[in-house]
Amino acid sequence: MHPAFVYLPGDRLTLPELSSARLDGHVVELGEGYIPADLVEGPALRARMIAGLVPAGTAASGPTAAWIHGAGDTPPTPHHVQRTAERRFRPDPDHRLIFHDTRVPASDVQLLGGVLTTTPVRTMVDLALTTTRDPRMLVWMRLLAAESPPLVEEAELSLSVRTRVPGSRGALATLERLRLRRR
Repeated sequence: MHPAFVYLPGDRLTLPELSSARLDGHVVELGEGYIPADLVEGPALRARMIAGLVPAGTAASGPTAAWIHGAGDTPPTPHHVQRTAERRFRPDPDHRLIFHDTRVPASDVQLLGGVLTTTPVRTMVDLALTTTRDPRMLVWMRLLAAESPPLVEEAELSLSVRTRVPGSRGALATLERLRLRRR
């Protein structure tokens, strides 16, 4: 995906110009910007559209990563990022962003559109682990499972081999219910 296809407000065009182009049907909104209306939307493009929100030393995670991987039509608000850096740090506050300070290992992230993003399996595991605290994550799990059905079993396997993970029993039960529901 060439950068010429990404229109961020204030970059080459102002927000009023982009809004006018959207009304004329030339561009559509995607993430934090706009793309040509006839451009095929994929994970790399979705990731690129939120690149400005993801601080260095973090990766898109949770519902944001689910959206990047194809779950749903509209991005979550606020976006979620997780620390990838070895050392802890405090990113600048941004009301559009939730920062999770638990470090995600390099084996669980991938580069999409220039943005580090948790892998689909890690994303599903993270969503399952947070459903007990935030039931809204179940919607993102269902959307991600609809995009890639084998992901549910892969997440179950990934979580079952990990040790000392708080909330893993509840997460495994949620994944099992989702798997059985999909059959």
